Amino acid sequence: MGEDTAYEPPAWHRVKTWLANRFSIISAIVVLLYLFVPVAYTFAFSFNDYRKSNIVWNSAAGPTLKHWKDPCGAPGVCEALVTSIKVGGLATLVATVLGTMLAFALVRHRFRGRATSNVLIFIPMATPEIVLGASLLTIFVQGFSRFGLKLGFWTIVIAHIMFCISFVVVTVKARLQSLDPRLEEAAQDLYAGPGGTFWRVTFPLVLPGIVSAALLSFSLSFDDFIITNFVSGDTTTFPKFVYVSYLRGIPAQANVIGFSMFVIAVLLVVVGQLIGNARKR
Repeated sequence: MGEDTAYEPPAWHRVKTWLANRFSIISAIVVLLYLFVPVAYTFAFSFNDYRKSNIVWNSAAGPTLKHWKDPCGAPGVCEALVTSIKVGGLATLVATVLGTMLAFALVRHRFRGRATSNVLIFIPMATPEIVLGASLLTIFVQGFSRFGLKLGFWTIVIAHIMFCISFVVVTVKARLQSLDPRLEEAAQDLYAGPGGTFWRVTFPLVLPGIVSAALLSFSLSFDDFIITNFVSGDTTTFPKFVYVSYLRGIPAQANVIGFSMFVIAVLLVVVGQLIGNARKR
């Protein structure tokens, strides 16, 4: 008899095994590619040397850096960007303060209607934005117009505060519920008063959740179009500017600003991860 030879499975079986072992990695790569295709499009068309419309790539002229050198070259784009930053900053500040206080109340205190309040917090998050925007428009026009409040900058801020509060409460609540109560008890055993315990123990531990909630609120506010379109009047935010511009082709300067905001957001996340990892060490 001849020498025994090692068994080699068929080629299709080896391919099947290889795919099965790497299914999670392949799926993650496919999903990431799917997510980042619009970002890649935005980045690529920020270099498009277009004439009338920035919808089709101008292969005759080739890429250009002129839009990056002058991101405010398109009329109204930087004014809309400044408006969005102002609205996002004010809405984030107010929503973060109010939402954090509400989260502490819901987690740390027992009161009548607490369960109902927990349910009501989710209503703005679950309500379709177009319904919410139409309802706010009705309130502002029929309810607040008699007090001299007109559709514009401040109605946008009020609307954004309203829907951002829910996200702040949910984020800060999750952080509060994950805290170890023994840390605060230890501070009290060391004769720390309620104020000292809060500022030296509780607040530093909750701060990452508050910062996360603030960043999320700013992103939601800066990115919102549907509700803003209902309550903005003649005021133009950056998403509204992009929507109005798409019929004639979004200017490359908007692509520059949009991709720059994406890079800033990614950098903030990376910095936050690095700080968090440093603290764990």
